[in-house]
Amino acid sequence: MNLKNKNFLKLLDFTPEEINGLLELSARLKAEKKQGIAHDICRGKNIALIFEKTSTRTRCSFEVAGYDLGMGVTYLDPSGSQIGKKESIADTARVLGRIYDGIEYRGFGQEIVEELGKYAGVPVWNGLTNEFHPTQILADFLTIKERFGTLKGVKLVYLGDARYNMGNSLMVGCAKMGMDFVAAAPEKYFPNASLVAQCKAIAAETGATINFETDPMKAVQGANVLYTDVWVSMGEPAEVWEERIKELSPYRVTMELMNAAAENAVFMHCLPAFHDLKTVIGKEMGEKFGISEMEVTDEVFESERSIVFDEAENRMHTIKAVMAATLKGAEA
Repeated sequence: MNLKNKNFLKLLDFTPEEINGLLELSARLKAEKKQGIAHDICRGKNIALIFEKTSTRTRCSFEVAGYDLGMGVTYLDPSGSQIGKKESIADTARVLGRIYDGIEYRGFGQEIVEELGKYAGVPVWNGLTNEFHPTQILADFLTIKERFGTLKGVKLVYLGDARYNMGNSLMVGCAKMGMDFVAAAPEKYFPNASLVAQCKAIAAETGATINFETDPMKAVQGANVLYTDVWVSMGEPAEVWEERIKELSPYRVTMELMNAAAENAVFMHCLPAFHDLKTVIGKEMGEKFGISEMEVTDEVFESERSIVFDEAENRMHTIKAVMAATLKGAEA
């Protein structure tokens, strides 16, 4: 695996061997951190973090990973740069590429991070776009590998709105790694047909399966992982809440669905999750629609089968591996 100076924009750009190499490097760096072994192999380097969409896990993961690797870190919030407003994406990329050794972008269209990657001249990392969330998938797969010892043959069911970054990226990742992927949703919430065709072609080479199911109980039969995400993504208008709650409530992850899956099934969520009314938005939606939970019940979220916080921690370890591999050519 030689990923030095390579962008990390979407998993479609990487081979199964490269993805597995990043997971092995993640596991090594995680073990070293737990043992207190320093790995500041990027001393003297500096990175810029561009956040057009705010975040808790992604920002903290990139910052701590950067510091652990010995780097200087500059955070640019939604008002902290002129990207796309007073300065074009290409110009911003060429300026920051002269100042920094690596650039992270979290924001809107995939075309933005692709253009940054084209012009920056230094590694660019996708912290989330509307279409893809590759660093999250690495964290998810490290967590699954820790739990099951393998990825190949693991059945993952994604319940809910599978049209955007998480549904897309999990489908791509499963196809690459020989896993069995099922999107459980109404048909209008299935991923883009062209991406599905691309993933099925990859699956034909890796032994993965890609399937779609409108019946959630049927979808989870034999599943090892039940995965969901919020029903309304950042940047979407408030009016869509009512529609999503009505159409996606049958796909809420309940203990009944967990019990219908494989005996060893676990629950995963990229967070934040609306599993109670202890958030401002959760309380507002609860009062407006008379519900106490949305995409997952509190019973499932707080159960021993939920591994969401292992998953959240692994964001930092896998992001660290991506930066170490693309900046220094580090391997497991």
